[in-house]
Amino acid sequence: MADFTSGFWNWFIIVPVLGGIAALFLLNRWMTGPRSKVGEKPKTMGHVWDEDLQELNNPLPRWWLNLFYITMVFGLIYLVLYPGLGSFSGILGWTEKGQYEKEMAAAGEQFNPLYEKYLQSDIKVLAAHRDARKTGERLFVNYCTTCHGSDAGGGPGFPNLRDDDWLYGGDPQTIKATIMNGRQAGMPAWGAVLGADGVANTAEYVLSLSGRSTNEAAVKMGQEKFQQLCIACHGPEGKGNPAMGAPNLTDNAWLYGGSKKTIMESIEKGRNGRMPAHAEFLGEAKVHLLAAYVYSLSHPLDDGESPEKH
Repeated sequence: MADFTSGFWNWFIIVPVLGGIAALFLLNRWMTGPRSKVGEKPKTMGHVWDEDLQELNNPLPRWWLNLFYITMVFGLIYLVLYPGLGSFSGILGWTEKGQYEKEMAAAGEQFNPLYEKYLQSDIKVLAAHRDARKTGERLFVNYCTTCHGSDAGGGPGFPNLRDDDWLYGGDPQTIKATIMNGRQAGMPAWGAVLGADGVANTAEYVLSLSGRSTNEAAVKMGQEKFQQLCIACHGPEGKGNPAMGAPNLTDNAWLYGGSKKTIMESIEKGRNGRMPAHAEFLGEAKVHLLAAYVYSLSHPLDDGESPEKH
């Protein structure tokens, strides 16, 4: 548990917690009251219904009261053993992080051999193997659908993994490297350099690269700006550069959307897409299977033999 920036907040938790337990103990004692002697009529609470139906002040049974005391003792023991009193971590030293790592280690011992048996097989072979592909699909569902969607169709800012348009390359090893190490895109903002008219003209030229209907005068002016500022990444013909993750602008596949408004926004404000690295979190064996599944999405293959036979 992280330390508080002020000791006040530490006591702000400790005092109410321990004070609350003490108050419950005193309340329990106060509400117990003396028991009536044998033959003595219990005291009434002064409430009468239907002329003779009275509410009596009978104490709770001992076993019932003892349950309250047991819960209070349990609470005190818990607060000694586990975190609960401000920054005091408990004598057992339990933490959520430690518990998570322990459970992950136990799961790794049980399940990692299932993944590692595929590690020496070629990714293309695994992509054609039914069982390996299904295992990779389960990994994808657990770790990748938040961004790429359950059908791997992607969305604005998240690539479609089912087509054959790849920012960094779609060969098996590149896909694996992308999952292992992540990617950090960097489209600079050109709004301040180009101005409003320059952004609009450049967007018009970009639209023309994919054969869209455009304004010829704006295209000509936008081409000049493109040649000055954009060819370093996208190339002189706008076909992109996989080494830099610069997209091909001559096709009709758009990561953030292909409308003129969206293209102008990309040019003016830039883009900073990020693919997180999964090497440390998943391990190479799982990434290997995951890469095979992703590869199979854009390269449908017939089911092959067991990968151990190749």
